[in-house]
Amino acid sequence: MRLIVFSTLLAAATALWPVPKELQTGNETVWIGQDIQVSYRHGNNCYVFDFGKNADDSHDEITVRAVVRGAIARALSTVFDEGLIPWKLVPRNELPNHEPSADATKTYIRKLSIVQTAVANDSSLIGPSNESYSLHIETDGTASITAVAPSGILRALQTFTQLFYLHSTKQGSYTRLAPIHITDAPQFSHRGINLDVARNFYPVKDVLRTIDALAWNKFNVLHLHMTDSQSWPMEIPSLPDLAGKGAYYAGMSYTPTDIETIQKYALHRGVTVHIEFDMPGHTTAVSWGYPELVAAAEAQPRGRYCAEPPCGTLQLNNPAVDDFLDTLFDDVMPRVKSYAAYFHTGGDEVNAQAYTLDPTMQTNDRSKIRAQIQKMVDRNHAHVRKAGLTPIVWEEMLLEWNLTLPLDVVVQTWRGDAAIAETVKQGYKALVGNKASWYLNCGMGSWYNAANGAEFKQQYPFNDYCSPVKNWRLVYAFDPLAGVPANLTDLVLGGEVHLWSEQADGVNVDGLLWPRAAAAAEVLWSGRHDAGGQNRSQVDAAPRLAEMRERMVLGGVQAGPVQMVFCTQKDARECIF
Repeated sequence: MRLIVFSTLLAAATALWPVPKELQTGNETVWIGQDIQVSYRHGNNCYVFDFGKNADDSHDEITVRAVVRGAIARALSTVFDEGLIPWKLVPRNELPNHEPSADATKTYIRKLSIVQTAVANDSSLIGPSNESYSLHIETDGTASITAVAPSGILRALQTFTQLFYLHSTKQGSYTRLAPIHITDAPQFSHRGINLDVARNFYPVKDVLRTIDALAWNKFNVLHLHMTDSQSWPMEIPSLPDLAGKGAYYAGMSYTPTDIETIQKYALHRGVTVHIEFDMPGHTTAVSWGYPELVAAAEAQPRGRYCAEPPCGTLQLNNPAVDDFLDTLFDDVMPRVKSYAAYFHTGGDEVNAQAYTLDPTMQTNDRSKIRAQIQKMVDRNHAHVRKAGLTPIVWEEMLLEWNLTLPLDVVVQTWRGDAAIAETVKQGYKALVGNKASWYLNCGMGSWYNAANGAEFKQQYPFNDYCSPVKNWRLVYAFDPLAGVPANLTDLVLGGEVHLWSEQADGVNVDGLLWPRAAAAAEVLWSGRHDAGGQNRSQVDAAPRLAEMRERMVLGGVQAGPVQMVFCTQKDARECIF
């Protein structure tokens, strides 16, 4: 039967997140045995894995076989070691009535067959690929996954883990849905989170944990906003003073080994890391190591020269800046090109007034500034393309500064539906991430201090610039294609939710991202509308998202609750406003 959610009980039984494109289920119970054997076939190659015997936590080997092998091991470990007992998801005190008898005769899944229908080389693990898959579990315990590419296998295994619950006696894991037939594929090819690691530093362990959560929710991009005015936390061996003086403190920077670790860890989970160097604005941190390259560094009054302190922008007509950028990209590109398909060169919130303080410009004439920004962007993008990567820029480079950009450049929008519509009308591939819906830092209140007196009265009650909080329902309600002409929707590659880190770091990142980012994950994977063209319902989503939250917590991510347990144990309509 096709998935229809009538109640919390049925939702708990079919609570897949993101919701698959097609799902048919029955009502027979099948258990999964820890002696399960998994076979993986692609082309003329066939490998067999036994749970607990082939586990390999190493991420050094970026090959199709190693990535699939690791995904199988993690999926089975999730089922057996992080199993969910769904007491929160069924009526109070009634769990025994909604799980199979642990003492009854059991039908086990003892073999899982995985077939990859197209031969893929190791480079196919990087960047967009075919993520479609089918998954079948029969009443006799026969289980299979078929996918075109390795990324589809990884997504299928994530779905596979969500089909099972741990029995309350802890005597095994089961599904009560056999036979199960799933056919699935994403709506958008680019599904990501933009994490600002410059305003506050995130230790590597917190970045890796975030990557785990991304993969569980079928995201495929982690965009690291690596540099900003406040700090430069990425070590560049050929420019040692960038992080040596631009990081907040010794040890609060990413070594080349750290970057490689993050990138490899992500690829093993079907996630590509996109690094961003924001410029020409937002570059004050460069001045602590190389003051001769930056104009308007920490200039006052702040409101005249930048959007946020400290002010500072790369000088636009200084040959030393050209040499600096050549050195920077020559150092970084060879180290990231093997693990990424894109590189983000920034370009947001460039303040023309700052160039009145640039000794090489001394003007706020936008036509003169534009010409120099064009040269800088062309230079940077030549480095990116030479490495075989595709450039990404913020929307201002196209829509505000009217740069001449080749059509291979991807434009990341953030200011609203009009920006995305205008970007695609000009023929550019675009990413969405409307600040009114997908800025997860909003609603925490102002991070500025207000002095007593007039300033206190002016700032009271100390809201931030993008209040209120973007709760998961608002995130879920956002349509990435709103306002996009129907004949241009293919130019919308997908989108990203954003966490700017004025008041976020590794301590509170989990609760700020999750489960709200998961709501965006379903929008980007499944689409804002169902197969009938209707908006997906919060009533359907809430119990499924609540279960996904419980699975994330079991996996070590401290995601916040979707609702109180009273709601998750009742019919979802009980908590309708």
